[in-house]
Amino acid sequence: MSTIAWIGLGHMGAPMTANLVAAGHTVRGYDINEAAAATAADGGVTIVGSIAEALEGADACFTSLPMPQHVRAVYDGDDGIWANASTDTLLLDTSTVDIETSHWCHTESEQRGFVFVDSPISGGTAGAEAHTLTFMLGGRDEDVLRAKDLVGPMAGSVIACGGATAGIAAKLVNNMMLFIGVMAVAEGSQLAEQLGLDQQVFWNVAGASSGGSWPQRVWWPVPDVVASSAANRNFDATFSVDLARKDCSLAVQAGDATGVHLPAAQLALSQLVELAERGLGGKDCTLVTLFATPDGTLRGYDPSADRIPAHA
Repeated sequence: MSTIAWIGLGHMGAPMTANLVAAGHTVRGYDINEAAAATAADGGVTIVGSIAEALEGADACFTSLPMPQHVRAVYDGDDGIWANASTDTLLLDTSTVDIETSHWCHTESEQRGFVFVDSPISGGTAGAEAHTLTFMLGGRDEDVLRAKDLVGPMAGSVIACGGATAGIAAKLVNNMMLFIGVMAVAEGSQLAEQLGLDQQVFWNVAGASSGGSWPQRVWWPVPDVVASSAANRNFDATFSVDLARKDCSLAVQAGDATGVHLPAAQLALSQLVELAERGLGGKDCTLVTLFATPDGTLRGYDPSADRIPAHA
């Protein structure tokens, strides 16, 4: 069994580390958010007070962070990974970042004598809890082989995508398709509603027909159809608007850089941006269903529940 350093114990990091602990690995975790760290501790993670402490004697170090700038900050500097890890420690980033940041992690790691594998994931918090995530790995063949053994307890599928940054490239394209698919279920669910169809019956039809998709199966944005839907919980985030906006923006940015036209992705991004501008960045990304409704109200969503009551 391995000793693993884990930096970033949020919605994904906490259940992923719990699965590593359950598989017999020792996990030392660090997060600046005390509540997140406490949740991970409940899953068996040893919480430490610094990145350096997490890295002591570590065979591998995973990062699971919200934004590209967080990844850059955690890797660089006197308190960062490169300054405190052994060059024998395999470095893996599960975060969704831009291609340039992932390339920077690869090249700077290599120049410092480290091995880095971009290791983004798909499957959401439900997949993290059920250890059924898809890992998309990018790096040299021998390094990806090492990574496969480590990610196994968290994964339902592990795919070697190619060389450096191939994993994150696959993740950006996949998530772009997800957000376009979310628009499809948003519009489909509301048209079915207005046509008087029973939502469970129509969900069964779509799932058995050509309208089926991952967001249809897992995130159907109407209450009491799919247990994992955020619509059952006032659209509290499984995959927040803010993170979806970030991921979709990175895909659109990649389209701009490569000359690929992405009108559907640009529309998905515009809807996520509008939700964020309404102050709903912390809600679930499937709340874009609001834009499909005739009157701007959505079954399963109570805006008043998000408001903080005024003091008497």
